[in-house]
Amino acid sequence: MRPSRAAVALTWLSLPVYVWQGLGVRRRTARLTPPENRGWYRHAGSGEPFRLLLIGDSSAAGVGVDSMEKSLGGILPRLLAERTGRPVDILVAGMNSATAADLRDHVVPHVETRDFTHIVLNVGANDVKNFHTARRFYREFGTLLYALRARFPTAEIVWSGVLDMARVPALPHPLNRILGVRSRVLAAHGRVLCRERGAHLPESDWRFVRGNFSTDGFHASEAGYREWAGTLADFILREREQGRPG
Repeated sequence: MRPSRAAVALTWLSLPVYVWQGLGVRRRTARLTPPENRGWYRHAGSGEPFRLLLIGDSSAAGVGVDSMEKSLGGILPRLLAERTGRPVDILVAGMNSATAADLRDHVVPHVETRDFTHIVLNVGANDVKNFHTARRFYREFGTLLYALRARFPTAEIVWSGVLDMARVPALPHPLNRILGVRSRVLAAHGRVLCRERGAHLPESDWRFVRGNFSTDGFHASEAGYREWAGTLADFILREREQGRPG
């Protein structure tokens, strides 16, 4: 549900609290690094391959686990290969702290041109953390979708949405409430843009339980990435059964 205007206005009045508590969280929280060996991966099979591009922020890069095999980029292609017997190629292009504009300007132009069947897009958390306005996110996320569509016109774009920051263990009260409102605002705008610009936003039942979070209380654990990958795999295969590409 999109927050009221009064709730959004209150987040701006709470900006000093956001700065003060945010700096404290940053000092106390261990900065995790992504696992090594990002790039291309292939799972063997027979038939027409899935060709995936996983592009996004630190979660796309696999921060929170110690190997790519335990990350979203490792688990998702494995699930698709196991369920279909088809080969799966995936290119992982995840960058720490990336916002929608960062991906649009500095990542998408450098991804090699391939006939991807699906683009899995993970972005929005850093736009929330950086307190980007709804108007700014609408412009930057919208033009990111345009850039992806222009560069890879035949691919199905699947956005993972924005995590509700109110339920993230690493964030103390009231910082979690402030960023929770901001995250729901950006999520609502992203949902509209996906409908307008031909991207998909699968419904997620991802559980906000401690076991789904890594040691930093912010990124996903292996169990969390597994649930996330399961939602995406279910969606991709359901779209295939309905006669869409893939």
